[in-house]
Amino acid sequence: MTALLDPTSERATQTRSLSPRIPDLTNGTVALLDISKPRGDIFIKRLEELFSQIEVSVRHYRKPTFSKPAPLDLRQRIAAECTAVVEALAD
Repeated sequence: MTALLDPTSERATQTRSLSPRIPDLTNGTVALLDISKPRGDIFIKRLEELFSQIEVSVRHYRKPTFSKPAPLDLRQRIAAECTAVVEALAD
């Protein structure tokens, strides 16, 4: 069993299961989410290069600020348009 910690709230813990693994990313789209921290765009650019080498489609998204969770409308848009998400955490 893997324990996941939610950094947005420590009031109550919940038991959550992991999402199933995606067998093949070439049939979907990966969201590259820049959380607006310095140099995150460098990481995103490199990820896009690597994904393009294996013919994986990507879409770019950016949070307005790193200090808050992504707005609900952005999360919903990513969920509707993409198969997987990679967040760029950098400093």
